[in-house]
Amino acid sequence: MTYVVNDNCIRCKFMDCVEVCPVDCFYEGENMLVIHPDECIDCGVCEPECPVDAIKPDTEPGLEKWLQVNAEYASKWPNITVKRDPPPDAKAFEGKPGKFDLYFSPEPGEGD
Repeated sequence: MTYVVNDNCIRCKFMDCVEVCPVDCFYEGENMLVIHPDECIDCGVCEPECPVDAIKPDTEPGLEKWLQVNAEYASKWPNITVKRDPPPDAKAFEGKPGKFDLYFSPEPGEGD
């Protein structure tokens, strides 16, 4: 098992999860974070920290796509270990459906 970040993170990109991760397995895209599935130790401390419910165990049904997205972009994006402020308009994107198709950016974020 591993944890994955889903589309609830897109355009919200709260980084509370990054701060608590004991193995620094988060990677930063332009408008979301992902978890490297081979680095995650399945401790679960990140899941309750996410204010938009964007982190789930990959054992939940329907998360196969997100496991693939997390694995692909964790190998392309820079590692992030320091919490920064979310985008100024993050609250406006909380709970919006279809964010992957509408807003996902494959571009890397800043990282550390």
